[in-house]
Amino acid sequence: MRSLIGKSPRSVAGQVFVLQVALVVLLVVCAVVALVLQSKRDTGSEAKRRSIAVAQTFAHSPGILEALRTPDPTKVLQPLTEEGRKSAGVDFIVVMNTKGIRYTHPLPSRIGHRFVGTIGPSLDGKVYTESVHGPLGEEVQATVPVDDPQGKVVALVSAGLKVKNVTNEVDRQLPIIFGAGAGALLVTTGGTALVGRRLRRQTHSLAPDEMTRMYEHHDAVLHSVREGVLIIGGDGRLLLANDEARRLLGLPLDAEGQHVPDLAALDPATVALLVSGREATDEVVFAGERLLAVNQRPTDRDGGPKGTVVTLRDSTELQAVSGRAEVARERLKLLYDAGLGVGTTLDVVRTADELAQVAVPRFADFVTVDLADAVLHGEEPGPTATDMRRTAVRGVRDDHPLYERGRLLDFVPSTPQARGFGTGRAELVTDLATAAGWHAQDPERTREVVDYGIHSLIAAPIQARGVVLGMANFWRSTQQKPFDEEDLSLAEELVARAAVSIDNARRYTREHTLAVTLQRSLLPRALPEQSALEVGYRYVPAQSGVSGDWFDVIPLPGSRVALVVGDVVGHGLHAAATMGRLRTAVHNFSSLDLPPDELLSHLDDLVGRIDQDEAGSETAAGIMGATCLYAVYDPVARRVAMARAGHLAPALVHPDGDVTFPDLPAGPPLGLGSMPFQTAELELPEGTQIVLYTDGLIEDRTRDLDVGMEMLGAVLAGHPGRSPEESCQAVLDQMLPGRPKDDVALLIARTRALPADRIADWDVPPDPSAVAGMRVALSRKLDEWGLAELGFGMELVLSELVTNAIRYGSPPIRVRLIHDGRTLVCEVADGSSTSPHLRYAATTDEGGRGLFLVSRMTERWGTRYTPQGKVIWAEQALPGAGGTPARTAPDSDADLLDMWAEELP
Repeated sequence: MRSLIGKSPRSVAGQVFVLQVALVVLLVVCAVVALVLQSKRDTGSEAKRRSIAVAQTFAHSPGILEALRTPDPTKVLQPLTEEGRKSAGVDFIVVMNTKGIRYTHPLPSRIGHRFVGTIGPSLDGKVYTESVHGPLGEEVQATVPVDDPQGKVVALVSAGLKVKNVTNEVDRQLPIIFGAGAGALLVTTGGTALVGRRLRRQTHSLAPDEMTRMYEHHDAVLHSVREGVLIIGGDGRLLLANDEARRLLGLPLDAEGQHVPDLAALDPATVALLVSGREATDEVVFAGERLLAVNQRPTDRDGGPKGTVVTLRDSTELQAVSGRAEVARERLKLLYDAGLGVGTTLDVVRTADELAQVAVPRFADFVTVDLADAVLHGEEPGPTATDMRRTAVRGVRDDHPLYERGRLLDFVPSTPQARGFGTGRAELVTDLATAAGWHAQDPERTREVVDYGIHSLIAAPIQARGVVLGMANFWRSTQQKPFDEEDLSLAEELVARAAVSIDNARRYTREHTLAVTLQRSLLPRALPEQSALEVGYRYVPAQSGVSGDWFDVIPLPGSRVALVVGDVVGHGLHAAATMGRLRTAVHNFSSLDLPPDELLSHLDDLVGRIDQDEAGSETAAGIMGATCLYAVYDPVARRVAMARAGHLAPALVHPDGDVTFPDLPAGPPLGLGSMPFQTAELELPEGTQIVLYTDGLIEDRTRDLDVGMEMLGAVLAGHPGRSPEESCQAVLDQMLPGRPKDDVALLIARTRALPADRIADWDVPPDPSAVAGMRVALSRKLDEWGLAELGFGMELVLSELVTNAIRYGSPPIRVRLIHDGRTLVCEVADGSSTSPHLRYAATTDEGGRGLFLVSRMTERWGTRYTPQGKVIWAEQALPGAGGTPARTAPDSDADLLDMWAEELP
């Protein structure tokens, strides 16, 4: 360091070195002082935290209340406090009564004396810390209450440390802090020395006045020359521009420091040259009305910084060069604008219209784009120029005689369009009046085109990836000169840029159509008929395509209905296909009449197996996650049972208009298999609306989950009389003003309660003679309901089910008959879990035909299991209730025997 300063004590490098060393020393000293203060504060805080933790642990330890109730608490508590004090690393643990009289103390002589400290806050149930001068000297202590089971404070516990021990802990950390400070000082001083050496090399050991004089001379020369000078850094930023360069290029005063592409005054061709970094000698560029001769050289040849030095000279007098440069500039700008303006969307028609728009009037007076009709539907085009659809028409006037947009065209082989489509090469027609092959397409229409003044044509094939998708036709009228060979090259390049965008749009259309078709086929097209709920729903696909959101309404036995909403993470065909598999699985599992938690467990196993099956596939991207909410509503009990797997909690709109979000147990997403699912049951008043939704409804980049749920509650609240369909529309109108980024599934169901007079219950004694009485009771109830025509069949069904329960089941046996307006349901419950099954009895068998008769006499039948046993149910559609017609019951035993005989093999 002595040699560094000694060579030039007044140099910039020397002065900077001294200043940096002083700053480093000051910063290190400040850091050491801050660390010492921080260490003291942290040690003191740790002492208070340890005292509070020990006091609270001892206050809540088992047996302390029993010890306080003994005649001599000291005898029990003194050994425990001493043992706890030593193991916890504190200096004392004191137990006292509510008057502050000690039961324990490390100094036995202090037992029975009043505690030194404040006990008022602790008597109020609070934790209180303080520093006092106690029997052990200066102490840091914490006092906590001891509560009995009724919450009353019956005693106090204080724990703490001596301040001397806390201070010793800080002193032990000082050597480490001072050692770290010294090491930091050495390292930073060494780094400062290296920086000073580099600065000395860069400034060549010049003194400040010498450097000032050098820069003054530099500025005088730079801004007085009549040649523009630019210095551009390696990152494309303009570092320096003299006065002449500002004048020639029209640069603003704040141009220095900006990136060259951000300078609006520069022409794109000039920008491309300046940021390229390549060498240029007298290269002509256009700047406003001037032609500039540009010389450009890199600055890093001799180890200098990366960048370029550019000199500019005004060469406006070169008129010949100026004319060609203007044409080249216009063409380059046209291609540049085409690159920016064509292909902004993945829509075939929009892309074709953008191609026509960018070329009129700068290149042609009229542009028409004809695409193969299959391309518009995302399919591959045919081999010939037939079935071409005019997709875009643009012109300087609207009264032209060219074919209108949307017309289907079949170009004859002699036309330029057909030849270009077949060969894949652009066709130039300089004089349409003499082009016989073109006239053969439509003699009357072509004559009108020529009479209108259109005289030349370029038909360029729209070709991408070796396939011709259509033709772009450029027409010129009397306002411009005919097309030439240079125009043909420009048209080919212009169409080539648009062709890739059109093909990408075609491929996207095909994939999107397939995905949407698949998803629509997997979602429910119509809700099933049921009487328990009034249901409204909406499904809104994402802006980027299909996703894995779904919903379902599934009728269950006993007039119950299952509601399902789920979401597969991700977008595209894979998510939609996975959604279909999960929806089918839910239907299958619901047919087993499983509780919600068991159904989600089976669904969780299925998702785990799907992930395992796809884990080894290179093309399939496994399920990144799936959520589901499954709810079952019973209109008889007016209760809903719900369970969720990582899904958002539903909203409940009560009949008074209040909105709540029930606290359902939040299970893990499907496929993790880590935790069981839990079912929550709620009793709902009639008219309550259950709102199920996916996260796309409430989550957005502009709001978080809590805000979205508050917005949803505000939209639903205060409208108890609104129908589910109206509620769905109101939610979408206020929550989704535009097309969402994610799929949205919304399902709103208003509950209905089955009247008590539509339900009949009977307890059945386990005696075969009770069957006759049940048939009589059933007949009376059907007469009361006006369903006497179903009497014979339902009596037979009831007899078979009750007989099976008495013979094969176990008490208690109970019969329930439900009339929900659409169906008649007969349920027989018993305490056995044995599963009945349908079989064909042999001709000589005396039994085995009961369940067969039940299946023939009713619409559906089945078994569901309960914690008390099982329920065998049979459902019969009511006459005139819609849906599947009710099965005709036999009128007599003879008809019943005939029915059975028809089924014999």
